[in-house]
Amino acid sequence: MNIWITVLIIVLAENLTMVTEFLLLGFSSLGDVQLVLFVVFLFLYFVILSGNVTIVSVIRLDKSLHTPMYFFLGILSTSETCYTFVILPKMLINLFSVARTISFNCCAIQMFFFLGFAITNCLLLGVMGYDRYAAICHPLHYPILMSWQVCGKLGALCGVGGFLASLTVVYLVFSLPFCSANKVNHYFCDISPVIRLACTNTDAHEFVIFICGVLVLVVPFLFICVSYICILRTILKIPSADGRRKAFSTCASHLTVVIIHYGCASYIYLRPTANYVSNKDRLVTVTYTIVTPLLNPMVYSLRNKDVQVAIRKVLGKKGSLKLFD
Repeated sequence: MNIWITVLIIVLAENLTMVTEFLLLGFSSLGDVQLVLFVVFLFLYFVILSGNVTIVSVIRLDKSLHTPMYFFLGILSTSETCYTFVILPKMLINLFSVARTISFNCCAIQMFFFLGFAITNCLLLGVMGYDRYAAICHPLHYPILMSWQVCGKLGALCGVGGFLASLTVVYLVFSLPFCSANKVNHYFCDISPVIRLACTNTDAHEFVIFICGVLVLVVPFLFICVSYICILRTILKIPSADGRRKAFSTCASHLTVVIIHYGCASYIYLRPTANYVSNKDRLVTVTYTIVTPLLNPMVYSLRNKDVQVAIRKVLGKKGSLKLFD
């Protein structure tokens, strides 16, 4: 991570801008409702952390979950934890703070890590779709198609690709001049609210950002759709109803997360900045910055029988150890 930050600081040093800090307006227009939001978001933050940490710990401790599907799920849960850590603590502080400022460099760093983990999640969901395709459509070749060497390379590729794409977008946003306007109509430094404050024409930069959005959102989503068309055709050929139900159940949770994550992200990032509507967009953003990380451990994992059994086994072992202490 130090390399990424160093590169980002070098990029920011080249920008001769008059703005030294931004004001995050967030939910300031809601007045006393902010106290309620603080309690709700704090509770959800602890649920997200505890859920994702539980998933990562159980996958690591239980050998029966040492499979490619749970390997990628562990990476996704780790990324989701980091993803929320970039956004929520600052948002919670701002709900109680009068001075909701963030320095120019910190704003760029926040956007870099937020987009880095968000794009990594998108790519991981695509890889997880491929994993389900390989498991269901090519079960005999699955150990070769998804060997640990292949899994490691795919996981690394998602992380490196995610942060390279993020660095490109952050460079395009913060290489623009910012003259006097510094009020970001959002609760964190997102692309559209920040780029709108630039005091120059941003069309060329926005077009390149849009192309990046297509590459990291539309391309993986189309790949997932093709994978699931193949999966559906294979499932329909399974003679027993129980076999079809079992095969589909392994994909249902993944599809739920994919639809919510890609749907909300596409709505925000695959349209011109001029169409940004603060209140409506903030609600959609809350969905994929808070609700999606909350759903991942519950919908994708905690409802999974293998994970439930593994959790009971891990808790049982800890209970046995305490009795012998």
